[in-house]
Amino acid sequence: MVSAGKRSGDGGVIAILGAGSLGRLWAALLPSALCGFLPRLSNDLSEHEFGLGGSFSRQAGLPETRCEYVLVRSVPPSLAPQGFGEARLTASPNSGDARIQVSLPWLQSTEVLRLMLVTTKAGDTLAALKAWLPHIPAGIPIVLFQNGLGSQQAVAERWPERLILAASTTEGANRPSPEVLVHAGAGDTWVGALTASAADHTASVVQQLAETGLRVHAEENILQRLWQKLVVNAGINPFTALLDCPNGDILNSPLYQQNIDELCSEISVLLEAETSEAIAPEVLRERIETVARNTASNTSSMRADVLAGRKTEIDYINGYLVQCGRCHSIATPVNQMLTERVQGL
Repeated sequence: MVSAGKRSGDGGVIAILGAGSLGRLWAALLPSALCGFLPRLSNDLSEHEFGLGGSFSRQAGLPETRCEYVLVRSVPPSLAPQGFGEARLTASPNSGDARIQVSLPWLQSTEVLRLMLVTTKAGDTLAALKAWLPHIPAGIPIVLFQNGLGSQQAVAERWPERLILAASTTEGANRPSPEVLVHAGAGDTWVGALTASAADHTASVVQQLAETGLRVHAEENILQRLWQKLVVNAGINPFTALLDCPNGDILNSPLYQQNIDELCSEISVLLEAETSEAIAPEVLRERIETVARNTASNTSSMRADVLAGRKTEIDYINGYLVQCGRCHSIATPVNQMLTERVQGL
């Protein structure tokens, strides 16, 4: 049993805003008693709900969070070229793997924080932080773990004086049931500064996150790393959502075969316009398909969102590419088509 709460003399706790799969993964793997979850607050939270030292009245009926998962400890799979993805293992909660029971509290004070991880959905991030940041000390580093692009820049532009960092991760986690978390893929996590004031804190944040035992690296150009992941997500996720299939099954589908070359051509032009990195469309396709094959049995987060009736992050993946195209006067008909079709699910 792992628990967390207010501690004295340990330099504070790590607050996690967003209790989905990724947030629960980091919480479960951090050392005992070092972290807890922050509840979502409404933007009109009145000041009288906060007391001295950043304590607040917990939402009525909010339960303790229990996080159970099967932690797969196997030989790390080979990474795909240039960090564009890796082979992931598929685990079953009944497969006999090690099971660790985790119990973490909803934190009731912001006084004791030393680091904040934001693992909300991309579309929820700005609102979630707008509610919380007035009550978070200015010197607390904030690490964004969102899929796609757009939400990270919006946060950095909204609070340029804050210590804002972003993370790109290839760790795989899923929740086959509400009370079970499966760590289904060994990967890597890169962390880098988005605001100037955060640059000097990257090494410290990496060191703290590495206490999980996961592979964590400092990254000077985190936006380029996020673009690398965006390319793969844009070439896999919408197809899995539209076809309702695991990653590997898209490769032989007519929808994928008829659109992937033009999609990669669009992304290649956008990538050079946004990052000055020139990568040929056929290289992008090879990288997308390497990840799709290596993660053949995995369900993408976008497909999982559709199956669960949740809003997808398509606006921050292919939709973001459409917006980039408009900014640079670059046509993006395939990205536009995929965005509209996923939005219609």
